[in-house]
Amino acid sequence: MSRRRLILSLLALLMPVLAGCRVQPEPIAYGTDACVHCRMSIVDPTHSAQLVTSKGKQHKFDAIECLVQKLPEWTTEEIGLLLVADYAHPATMIDATSATYLISPGIRSPMGANLSAFAEPAAAARARDEHRGEVMGWKELPGALESVFEGL
Repeated sequence: MSRRRLILSLLALLMPVLAGCRVQPEPIAYGTDACVHCRMSIVDPTHSAQLVTSKGKQHKFDAIECLVQKLPEWTTEEIGLLLVADYAHPATMIDATSATYLISPGIRSPMGANLSAFAEPAAAARARDEHRGEVMGWKELPGALESVFEGL
């Protein structure tokens, strides 16, 4: 077998393996997929979340607070993508680390933390004006949810 033919044969064998390791989100099947943290069915397209590992494995969540509670199980190197649903555009996933968050008793989330994410800070501010609550960024989120987690 020629060297070129051997290389092409090896590439053909490796393609399915390499294709399976892509770090990209997978659509959430609302009503079918279950949260990897609390095992509830994921039905709310305004509060869902997703973590994709650096190896491409999908982890889907029914609420952003479930994702935040599960984060300590992974190292930074193991995380490929962190995504949350944009409350203003249901089922549209956005980068969790650049989203703006609102904790508001006027917007109920599946696990009771009343946490919503917004792609645009102005949308979060409008929702806060309408529903009350506290607006924050990704870095402030774990501290703000600490007391909520004790009750979940």
